[in-house]
Amino acid sequence: MGVFQAYKMAIKSILSNKVRAFLTMLGVIIGVGAVIAAVAFAQGSTKSITDSIQGLGTNLIQISITGRNSNRNVTYADLQKFAEENSEEVAALAPQSSANVTVKVGTKSKSTNLIGTDYQYETVRKVHVQQGRFLLPLDGDYRQKVVLVGTAVVKELFEGVNPLGQNMKINGQVFKVVGILEEKEGGQDQSSDDQVIIPITVAQRLMRNAAIRSFSVEAATPEAVDSVMRKLNTLLTKVYKDSSTFRVFNQAQILSTLGSITGIMMAVLGGIATISLVVGGIGIMNIMLVSVTERTREIGIRKAIGAKRKNILIQFLIEALVVTGIGGLLGVLLGLSIIKFVIGSISISGTKIPQVYSLTWIMLSFGISLLVGIVFGMFPAYKAARLNPIEALRFE
Repeated sequence: MGVFQAYKMAIKSILSNKVRAFLTMLGVIIGVGAVIAAVAFAQGSTKSITDSIQGLGTNLIQISITGRNSNRNVTYADLQKFAEENSEEVAALAPQSSANVTVKVGTKSKSTNLIGTDYQYETVRKVHVQQGRFLLPLDGDYRQKVVLVGTAVVKELFEGVNPLGQNMKINGQVFKVVGILEEKEGGQDQSSDDQVIIPITVAQRLMRNAAIRSFSVEAATPEAVDSVMRKLNTLLTKVYKDSSTFRVFNQAQILSTLGSITGIMMAVLGGIATISLVVGGIGIMNIMLVSVTERTREIGIRKAIGAKRKNILIQFLIEALVVTGIGGLLGVLLGLSIIKFVIGSISISGTKIPQVYSLTWIMLSFGISLLVGIVFGMFPAYKAARLNPIEALRFE
């Protein structure tokens, strides 16, 4: 008996027990689909975050103050002095103080994110206005109550009205709208478009907190990043006396950490999917053993008319491969459907996760499904090939 004939017999056997065959394939379908979807989610979310981080440039350095028990805090003036003393290596520096606030226009109100900063925030964080102007040095110096609004805030509070020059209340205090921020994430709520920006000096009074916990520093060149970070660490250590109370990190470190997290996430998701494939393989082995028992007389007749052990072995092995192969193909379709209709609709901070189709992982997962068929189909096929033809013919 040739391979093609064995293939035809395998298809006939599957079609004669459609429900059982489908249930046998189910573990493989779910396993393959889970592998493809898990990898796509990990790669898509990583790409989304990586693109966002890289968009800020490789020269960006972040300072985060984590300790709260120090006798003093580093001030904006301290870091401004640092930037002036190292002007050849430091291009710009911007403080950041954030809080959740309630903004109100007329009878309409909204909860949004407030960022207190200065005019250099535009350069350091690549945040620009599409209408009006950005913050000016005098806004911070003279504590001007001016505000820049994101498009999500504009849509909800200024529908049909040009917000420029209009008044807005932030936690009960009146501010004048001087700029509309560029839209980055479709003007969605809970995204970077859902925010307002005011001068840092005004924010400190509004939130009744003089301490600034975060700063962004832009190095003049990528080569200057390490030098600036060392000097910042030295300055902050002098202020806080304890390096555990602050963090100084750059974009490369963030991307490296992100890569490690992604690797762990893919390993965990891949492990779960692999378990599903193993469970599917065990199901295939059990069903194949049942099939061998049901077709014992058929095997006996075939052996009696001259079929060799290898013919019987090949027949049942091909049947197992056909089952897992079809299951693998259906799993690939399931995985692609999840990427298209589920993952493609998920958002991280208002940004949709890109639909990533990895041909390598699709082929690998399908190949693993065939390997499962060989590994778990071998024992039932070997058992069928070892049957004694006389005892098989007597089997009822």
